[in-house]
This record gives sequence, C-alpha cells and structure tokens, in this order.
Amino acid sequence: MSLKMGILSFAHLHAYSYASAINFMDNMEFVGIADEDLVRAKEMAERHHTRYFGSYEELLNEVDAVVITSENARHRELTELAARKGKHILCEKPLATTPDDAKAMIDVCIENGVQLMTSFPCRYSPAMRQIRREYQQGRIGKALAIRGTNRGRCPFGWFTNIRLSGGGSLMDHTVHVTDLMRWLLQSEVQSVYAQTSNGMFHDSFEDCALLNMEFDNGVFASLDSSWSRPKSFPTWGDVTLSVVGEKGILNMDMFSQNLIHYNDADNGAHWHSWGVNFDLEMIKAFVNAIERGENVPVTGLDGLRAVEVVEAGYASASSGKPVTPRKL
Repeated sequence: MSLKMGILSFAHLHAYSYASAINFMDNMEFVGIADEDLVRAKEMAERHHTRYFGSYEELLNEVDAVVITSENARHRELTELAARKGKHILCEKPLATTPDDAKAMIDVCIENGVQLMTSFPCRYSPAMRQIRREYQQGRIGKALAIRGTNRGRCPFGWFTNIRLSGGGSLMDHTVHVTDLMRWLLQSEVQSVYAQTSNGMFHDSFEDCALLNMEFDNGVFASLDSSWSRPKSFPTWGDVTLSVVGEKGILNMDMFSQNLIHYNDADNGAHWHSWGVNFDLEMIKAFVNAIERGENVPVTGLDGLRAVEVVEAGYASASSGKPVTPRKL
C-alpha cells in the first residue's frame, strides 16, 4: 500500500525538488498540493502531475503525511493543523523562527502520535556521510576545530520580509551547517558569538553573518552563513566543512560534483550537479521510517537545536557578546 503524501504550500523554493522526488518514488502516492495562492497551486499541480486543493484541510483529509514548505513563520500553524489531523510531517528548515514555536511543534506532534522530521537533506550527502565515517573511525583523532560555510545568493521575495522569514541570511543559512556539526561531533553548542551586516543590499535584513561557536566537548567552530554570492556566480551557493583534528584534517565540498555549462546566450557559466539526489534520499528515509513504525532519522529536536543557535546568534550580534543558546 502506497503512502499518501501531499505538499502544504509551494512558497519555499525547495518545494520544487521535493515534489519531483515524491513523483520519483514507487511506494508513495502524490495526492496533491494545497496553497493559499490558488494560481500557484494549480500551476504546480499541473507541472507535477497531481491535484490541487482549495484548502489545507481538504488535502489533509486525503493524505497520510505532508511536506510543509511554506514561509518560515507559518511552519508552526501548518504543523499544528496537520498533527491534529493525525498526519506525519516533514517540515522545511528552519523548523521555526523561534525556539518556542519549534518546541510547540514538537509537543503537538507528540500529543497526537505523529512523526515530525526536520528537512536537513545535507545529512544525505555521500561526502558528508564519508567525512562522518572517517571521523568516527578516528582517522584524524580528536577534533579541535571546524570551519564551515553556507554561502548563497540572496533569494529575495518573502525571504527578506522579516515578518514571514524571521530573519535574513543568519536565519536562512545557519541551520544546515550547525546541524552537520552537531551530527558529526555528537555535541551541543554552548556558546555563540555572531556578527551580521546589511552591507551588500543595505536593507532591513542582514545579508552577511559570521558565527563563532563553542561546543560542549571543547571544539570551536566558525560558520559563514551569508548571502554573499553575486548574480554571476554559477550556482546558488555552497556547503563546506573543514575539520581539524589532532592527527589530520578532513575537508568536504558538498557540491563539487558538477558539470560546468558555459552559455553564450547569457555570457555566463552554470553548474549542474550530478550524483546522489539528497532530497530524494531524505524523503525516502522519512517514508521508510513511517512505514516501518520507526523514529524519523532527523527529528524535530534536531531542528529545535539549530533554531536555538540562530536565536543566540541574533542576541550576540545585538549585544556584541557571546551568548549561551536557550535550551528548551
């Protein structure tokens, strides 16, 4: 029996990739798309060969699970709606715009006996999994420090509307690599010092952010989570890690598997990634956990811990001092 899946909102750009992944899977029925923007819902449903629904409630009545890809600030309300109807949830990152909302999402899912998975597809990168294996095997000994980056283009639209996004580049690009560091080290962030700037676009949102973090196990880390890529850059951004250990260094460039396409039509170069589809592997893991009655591999708590670091980052950037994340 196929798991019946739907998508709540196509506001987030990642919804396109998730929809394609759902269509690719044999053990899943793509029931449809619901969106407050009915024109967008109809267009996306036609593109992905499924139905569109006039309300979230209508779609929830026909599915077993949903992917939530709305604006960040709406994750909580849609999660609560889906959970109270007994539906399992894969929610786009950041899990919420505040730790309190993230904790409420976790609680409502527990209360209603449904699974909540945070969308962290970077965990499914073969390069990331290899670097984690080598670290666990002791190839570089004890970790001392990590340098990470998640630099991208500014997506504009609702991403720069603080009411809908919760913040700028620090909100958007901190959570992925923070999660990878936590997953690698099996340790929590105990201190965050952050600096932000709006020097690129001179607007009300931060477009550059640099965080320095210290983990419970003594490892310190830096993370560049800026929207610093120019329009001419051949892809949206990067995810990199450099792990310095007592016996060596592990380096990872997650998106280095690509073809370079030079196009005279726009006088530019484009990168087309090849290899494993992280989004597909993540959705497979979500579906497999539900079908087997197992816990999802990337939990709501993982999403909450990353949001706690974001909150501490904003507090540090405001105060100019290191801040301890508020653990819920």
